[in-house]
This record gives sequence, C-alpha cells and structure tokens, in this order.
Amino acid sequence: MKVNKTIIIGFLFILFAGIIFVTDIFNPIIRPITYLFLMGSSKGKDIIFFGLLGLFLILSQMFNRKSDDEKYLKISIILGGVLLISGILLEVIFRLQLGIGLNTVFCSMGKSMTSTSILHTHLLKSIFGGVLVNLLGPVIGNGINTGVGLYHYVPTFGFLVILLLPVLFITIVLSSQKRPWPTNFLLAFFSSCLLIGILDGGMFATPSYVGIIGLLLVYRNGYYINYILGRILNDEKLLEQNRLNPPIYGKYRPHDIKYLFNRFLVWFVLILFILLRFTIAFAGAETDYYTVDVVNPTGNIDLGNISVKVIDNETSLNKITYHIDPSYNEMELINDLKVPLNNSCEYYTVSWNVHSYFE
Repeated sequence: MKVNKTIIIGFLFILFAGIIFVTDIFNPIIRPITYLFLMGSSKGKDIIFFGLLGLFLILSQMFNRKSDDEKYLKISIILGGVLLISGILLEVIFRLQLGIGLNTVFCSMGKSMTSTSILHTHLLKSIFGGVLVNLLGPVIGNGINTGVGLYHYVPTFGFLVILLLPVLFITIVLSSQKRPWPTNFLLAFFSSCLLIGILDGGMFATPSYVGIIGLLLVYRNGYYINYILGRILNDEKLLEQNRLNPPIYGKYRPHDIKYLFNRFLVWFVLILFILLRFTIAFAGAETDYYTVDVVNPTGNIDLGNISVKVIDNETSLNKITYHIDPSYNEMELINDLKVPLNNSCEYYTVSWNVHSYFE
C-alpha cells in the first residue's frame, strides 16, 4: 500500500479523532456541523465519525488491483438495510417480552440512564458498548454514552445481528477500492454515518438516512458526481478515470423510463423513508397527556416541579402510572424525569408526543 494524498488525509482524520478524545477545545466548532448529519451529535459520535472516516479513506487504498466495487457496494446497501430493519425488529421483540407499548420511550435506570425507542433505538449500541466497556474499561471517557444500561434487556437475536457489522465493514472496504477521489470520499463519509446510525438511532435516525441513501446515491449516480466535479475542476485525470466506470444503467437512453427510474430512484427512497418515519411518529402520538410508567419503584417518589395530572399505583404489578401535562417537550420531560427517578426504580417508560416538538 503506497502512501498517497488519500492515506495522508485519512491519518489526519484519525489524528483529529484522537484530539477530540483528549480535549473538548474543538467542540464549539465541530459540534454545530456534525449535529446536522449525526442527529444530536455527542463527543462519542464525533470521535467515532472522524475515526471511521479516516480509516475508510486509508483502507480504500489497500489493494493495488481494482475489485468488483459495484457488486460489493450493492451487498453493503443490502446488509445496511438488513441491520436497520433488524434494529426495529429487536425493539418490537424486546417490548413484547416486557409487555410495554410500542409507542413509548423506554428508559433504563441501571448504572446510567439509557433510553431507547422504535424511532431511536439503542439496543445494538448497548451490545457494542458492553464489549467496549469489557475491553477498554476506564479508558472510555465520561462524555461517551455506551448504552450499557440496556445490555441485559437485549433479546438473544440481537447478539447474532451484531455479527453482521464486521461483514458490512469488510464489504464497504472492498467496494471503495481505487474509486475516483470524489466518490471515494463520499463513500467513506456515508459509510461512517451508516455505521453510527445502525448503532445509535436505527432505521429512523438521521445518520442512518444519510448513510443508506448516500450509499445508494454513489451506487446509482456516482458516475455523474465524478463527471460534474471533473468538468468544474477541469480535471482530465478524474474524467478519464470516470470513463472507465460508466453507470450500471448506461445502456439506456436518457429519456427512457428505465434510465429515469434508475437515476432518480434514490430520491424516491429518501421520500419514502421520511414519510414512514413521520407516519409512525404521528400515528403513535398520545396528545392528551404523557403516560409515564415507573416500574419496580424502590420507595416514595417525588417528581418535584413536574405537573402530574393522575397517579395510578398498581401495587399488584409493582408499577406507578403518572399522567403528565402534554405541554412539556418530550425530550425535556424524559431528561427531567431521570433526576427524581435516579436510583428509585428499575426503569420507566414515556409515551410519544411528536407534536411537542412543534409547539
């Protein structure tokens, strides 16, 4: 593997990830940027993103010979989709096992408060985080949420699903060999987002959208991305390299239905993802009040300044149910509850109210 500009840039990204790990000095600069595509960016996400971005760029120069990159990219898209769908299935199985609603946010109050829901799952993250904690222990900083509080709730099926992650990583590396530099960088960027989204958020999370749609964009329209940039930059080397990689639907004429379908399929998929996400969120919303179930309380609970409408103490089920004013922002309520409920219960659930984000 000969050192070139791509490898040097990759090492710089990895070095930057290491700097973020040991200091917060760059947070005010990078956090507003990474927040846009990592959905609630955190120190842990930023470190993993820049580390993966650099690693993918370096590994894209691993082989001297070009592999069947389009075949491996197609496999990567399929594997990514399987992992995202499996994350949702895990959430459904996990909730059926515990007997809790599908339209709720589950908050574990174990070693640290960790939440998960169908709209933003952390179940696969908890498996990965559990492995990291066992391997690295105290090396992991306080700013990194590993999700281990959910670890013992994950269905056995989840431990099999997580094995697909290294397979996906390998197929992504094989799909990026000797590509033109614009699509090579985009593939590294989108792949980093996809891996983060699979572990932290799942199918309906922003990095998952960016990742899976981005891979599909490179697969379907990579030729045109390289061509446009080659023309803008007057880069003959890029244009020549791109001629050797025509689009998979290049045999069709531009006005043919099959050509238009293949060229613009990625945007239809994106719209479908967004519509599905909002349909589920609004269909499962509870607008009259928040239903908060506190399970296995350890003593008297005082919710402080949180406005409670109704309290139903189901002693036979060892559960207390609260109805809380719907004027609260959903995320703020979930975070506010963890203070009075800390060390006071096994877990609690909060019903969805997506409308609260628009008030």
